[in-house]
Amino acid sequence: MEAGTWRGRVGVRVTVTLTFAVALLSVATGVSSIGFTAASTQNLFGGQIPEWAQETAGFTGTLTGFLMLASAFGMRRGLRAAWYSTVFLLPLTAAQGLVQSSPYSLPLVAVSMASLPVVLAGRRRFDREVDLTTTQIASLAALAGVQVYGTVGTYALADHFQNVETPLDAFYYTLVTASTVGYGDLTPTTQTGRLFSLTVVVLGTASFAVALASILGPAIEARLATALGRMTETQLELLEDHVIVLGYGDLTEPILNELAEQVEFVVVTPDPQRVSELSDRGFKVLKADPSDEEPLERVGIEEARAVVAATNNDAEDALAVLTARQLNPDVRIVAAATDRENVDKLRRAGADSVISPATIGGHLLVRSALGSDGMESVADRLSGESPKAD
Repeated sequence: MEAGTWRGRVGVRVTVTLTFAVALLSVATGVSSIGFTAASTQNLFGGQIPEWAQETAGFTGTLTGFLMLASAFGMRRGLRAAWYSTVFLLPLTAAQGLVQSSPYSLPLVAVSMASLPVVLAGRRRFDREVDLTTTQIASLAALAGVQVYGTVGTYALADHFQNVETPLDAFYYTLVTASTVGYGDLTPTTQTGRLFSLTVVVLGTASFAVALASILGPAIEARLATALGRMTETQLELLEDHVIVLGYGDLTEPILNELAEQVEFVVVTPDPQRVSELSDRGFKVLKADPSDEEPLERVGIEEARAVVAATNNDAEDALAVLTARQLNPDVRIVAAATDRENVDKLRRAGADSVISPATIGGHLLVRSALGSDGMESVADRLSGESPKAD
């Protein structure tokens, strides 16, 4: 499928990797550019760019790099907001690289401009809305509110502070005070200023703590899920051009062994024991009913290369095949029929190809018993055994 091939080339992994590369280059270039301009006024444009502009681009370029890192992590989750952020930041990093005008900034400019069309081409892959919880929204709002409160209050009480002359000074004082850094270069000089500073310290530290807990909590939970052998949401979202195995039965094991050598796959089964066993073996597995729509959407049915249903229950396979076909009419679905009379039923459910292992085995046994040429070697290959030497 031509569209599927294009999606495979411009996939989530490529886009996210390029974004990470630009982010790291932006940080490294910004830091090196600051040192470069401090040591010399020469630049790639013959000294046409003032040193203050180079230094400013270096500082802001470092900040942009960290923002790009946040965008890359957001794109790993398929967030549309992160995609928009990346599209905005890529031209900015290229422009900052040009203004920095150091020998180290050329790779940043080149990679940024090369990454932009790739990110633009993968736009439809990032369609997930930001799903912040009420607690996260409230904590971020509280954090922003404290910064506004501290900045406005400090500037309004500038006469009660030493060296506070501009709104930037007030914001700087609020940030270093609320984060408990406290450099000491800006200090309150009156009782009123000290009382106000106490409120900034208390509210600021509380808002920082709540915001970190609400934002980092899900990330820590994801790490624990990985350690316990379960798929995280990020792993599920990064699945593409893969095979989905619906259910688990006696016929499933040889299928997994074959798939493990050729293509990425994920198993969907409601059996907790099978989930644990497959996770211990390093296989991707999701504990869910394969005939339900929600788990199939989570494992990327729309981006799957193929679907395989091969359990010991033809009725369950038929329901799973029917659901998969409804969710993705174009995906190739293969099913194994335990009973020969269910072959047509599985086809009507939506399977493109239905194989009856019992029927195939019977044909091979009879032909091998009658001495048909090549049947023994075919049977050996299907069973995984090496053909016997003459």
